[in-house]
Amino acid sequence: MDALIITCLFLFLLFFAIFLKEWYLFSVQKRTLIEHMYEVTGHRTYDVRKPETASERLVKRLLRYGDDYAVLGQRFNFFSESHEVEDWLLKAGRPLDLTVARFQGVKIVLTLLGIIVGALLFVLGFPFAQFGLILWPLAGYFLPILWLKKKASERQQQIRYDLPEFLDTVSVTLQAGVSLDHALREVIRFFSGPIQEEFSRFNQEIDLGVPREKAYEQLLRRNDNPEFQLLIKALIQGMRLGVPISVTFKVQADNMRRMRKELVKEKAAKASPKVTLITTLVVAPTAMLMIGGLMVLNILENAKTFTGIFK
Repeated sequence: MDALIITCLFLFLLFFAIFLKEWYLFSVQKRTLIEHMYEVTGHRTYDVRKPETASERLVKRLLRYGDDYAVLGQRFNFFSESHEVEDWLLKAGRPLDLTVARFQGVKIVLTLLGIIVGALLFVLGFPFAQFGLILWPLAGYFLPILWLKKKASERQQQIRYDLPEFLDTVSVTLQAGVSLDHALREVIRFFSGPIQEEFSRFNQEIDLGVPREKAYEQLLRRNDNPEFQLLIKALIQGMRLGVPISVTFKVQADNMRRMRKELVKEKAAKASPKVTLITTLVVAPTAMLMIGGLMVLNILENAKTFTGIFK
């Protein structure tokens, strides 16, 4: 019996030692993989993508029904041809993992849903339901198009807002003697949003062997922001002519700040006539009506007073 206990204890210690060894090897390999991932992507965590909310998961699950109508949607592509949808998806960062085929199918699904809603409201006798028979299907068809265009515009505006600070940070890092690729990997860790996504993808393409000029062209294709286009074209020109990258980033940062100031001045100049128009058409007539109404009430009150005196 004692020999059996000693044997079990020995086997336990042996397997425990093997477990510790394998766990150590696993930890070393995990650390190596994380360091490699950090060098490539600039992230040390596995969860690079933003966590999805319950509503986003539900919407994605519903959007899968668009795959069943993708072929029909690609045939009825009014105001949303496939090459236009692909361009919108690139500029919007492919929200909700949408593809061109799924987006075209979603339009048909929402159109059919609009037909059902319009018919139901018509049967129930809602006011103006006869117009809903046309308006609800049209809303279901054009709503995804308007939403995708809005997402693309918001993403490009966010890039325009973050770009000057990003360029300043990269310029300072380059002036310290760091290479462009390493500077981009270090700087994007302190940014979030579309500008981090774009340059992370750029770094990944470079690491996979894509020519630098080709990677720049892909950046131009995914973004139509004027300031961003100006930066990438300046980088391509600087690469061809041998201009120092740090100088390019510094000059572009100054130019973009000046363009931002000019844009603010332009918006302020456009706002002044609008304020004047609202004041002229809304505020002034309202004030005149109030003053005139008070004067009329005062006259009527005085007339009653005088009438009472004479009586």
